[in-house]
Amino acid sequence: MVDQNDIDERVRAYYREQFDENARLTTRSAQGRLEHRRTQQLIAEYLDTGRVIDIGGATGVHAVPLQKRGIDVMLVDPVPEQVETARAAGVSAQVGDARDLPFADDEFDAALMLGPLYHLSHVDDRQSALREATRVTRRGGFVFAAGLSRVVAFQAATLTREPRMTGELENLFAKGEPIARGRFPAGHFHTAEELAADVTEAGLELIDVHGVEGPNGLLLESVAADETELTDAAYALACVGSTVPGIRDLSIHLLAIARVG
Repeated sequence: MVDQNDIDERVRAYYREQFDENARLTTRSAQGRLEHRRTQQLIAEYLDTGRVIDIGGATGVHAVPLQKRGIDVMLVDPVPEQVETARAAGVSAQVGDARDLPFADDEFDAALMLGPLYHLSHVDDRQSALREATRVTRRGGFVFAAGLSRVVAFQAATLTREPRMTGELENLFAKGEPIARGRFPAGHFHTAEELAADVTEAGLELIDVHGVEGPNGLLLESVAADETELTDAAYALACVGSTVPGIRDLSIHLLAIARVG
């Protein structure tokens, strides 16, 4: 059984010492630019004002543009160094855990969960995080919950793993279990249908599950961030196939949008 405490520590070390989440979504590749643009666009379709909690909000890479639109954002993240970076960018931020939020019921108009679910291995932990996001969001407010696509994770793994890894590949495909010894501290990979079921089980009213980057996300990992023409084309394709069953699972990231009943 996977030790969640070990994953939690790996998450803190990964984002503290090994990876710059802000750069990933802005300058590292065209994939990051596309993911950021599409995520912001999907949020904007439902949210244009109010108070938002950004759970697992990292360095404030999503919070800052929301604030520029006049939205009040409170960021919570388990990595102290990322919280400090977010504060330096002008975001209200504090260290915290998605499974135990230090806020009152109905305190926010919407909750963003753009990272926590795919770092949580066990369904009980994922349900705790979703229920906490629901608890602190007022009735009629929105929860945006992201997952990593199991289909894309399997595709990537089959390109890089040896035949002796067959058992782990089977568990990844059938159960969403990450392959051991990976650098990224993943806890779980979703299908769109499973993410929808998780959101519904938490008591939320599901609106839809979107594929964020579309089917070209993996390709764009190797494309420079300033390749605007390619990114625009991929953006248009992602929008067209956003909620098409099967096609949406070809996006690296899935985004469930739900309403608090």
